[in-house]
Amino acid sequence: MRINGFVVRIIRQLLRDKRTLALMFLAPLLILTMLSLVFSSNEYEAKVAVVDVPEPLEAKLDLDDFESYENKDKALKAMKDGELDGYVTFDDPAAPEIVVEGSDPAVNGAVMKKVKTLFPSQSANLSDGVTFLYGDEDMGMFDSFGPVLLGFFVFFFVFLVSGVSFLRERTTGTLERLLASPIKIWEMVVSYVIGFGIVTLLQAALISWFAIYILDMMMAGSFFNVLIVIVLLSFTALTLGILLSAFAKNELQMMQFIPIVVIPQIFFSGLFNLDTISEWLSWVGPFTPLYYAASALRDVMIRGFEFSDLLFNLSVLAGFSLLFITLNVAALKKYRKI
Repeated sequence: MRINGFVVRIIRQLLRDKRTLALMFLAPLLILTMLSLVFSSNEYEAKVAVVDVPEPLEAKLDLDDFESYENKDKALKAMKDGELDGYVTFDDPAAPEIVVEGSDPAVNGAVMKKVKTLFPSQSANLSDGVTFLYGDEDMGMFDSFGPVLLGFFVFFFVFLVSGVSFLRERTTGTLERLLASPIKIWEMVVSYVIGFGIVTLLQAALISWFAIYILDMMMAGSFFNVLIVIVLLSFTALTLGILLSAFAKNELQMMQFIPIVVIPQIFFSGLFNLDTISEWLSWVGPFTPLYYAASALRDVMIRGFEFSDLLFNLSVLAGFSLLFITLNVAALKKYRKI
């Protein structure tokens, strides 16, 4: 009888906690649905161009699925702008030169597969004439996915630590005592962001250093630029964690935000090719901070971009942080009794 009483109490407690029920039943369905849409998507169709094809050769080749450019400079610019994955030149028709973007081994393979349809009899020797704009032929999947994973882990741990820490400030009564003081809410939010930020920045810098210099993750650009991206991503995760902690009553409820807010971002961060995801789902990516952070990290670590090339992604990350700080101020006003 006593066991029955405990079982009934536990079930009633769970039924009253709507958020826990949602986490148990709805969150797995959401994540599984995303996985289904990602892994059942169509095969990636590489965007490949041909450059200045000689007329006698053009009549022999099937170029219906290839774009055409007048010269190498225009094709190279298109590839740097993300409009092309590779192109083929015919300075020597007997030994065509293949240039691939190179930052994603899976895309590189799709480019070579498409190019081989032009020269079925030479497919075994085509790899000898391949030039990589970024990366090289030895770049592995860890090098390609490394920047995305680096950004994800930094975002995840900073979000978790900041959210739980700020929640503890509230549950222990520290926040209420501060709100009763003359300090302004925005001053308190900024103070928390700076205080938690110093620790989280050290954490993020350590993770970045370990991944690049100990695990030997590909690093074509400046480590300083990586740190700038990581710093802004950390502040975004920090301010978002503090914001969502205002809507949690305990650590368990704070953890419930992870499968809803954090995990789905990895699907739109570049770990999976967004061109193969359903159009009605791919639009979510630009509304997530990790989408811009992962793009900036790949630009630095794989493509070797300079700081000026990162300004758009960095500006968006800074905008996310300012937005979350503003929402934090509004959310904390409900705790201050006038």
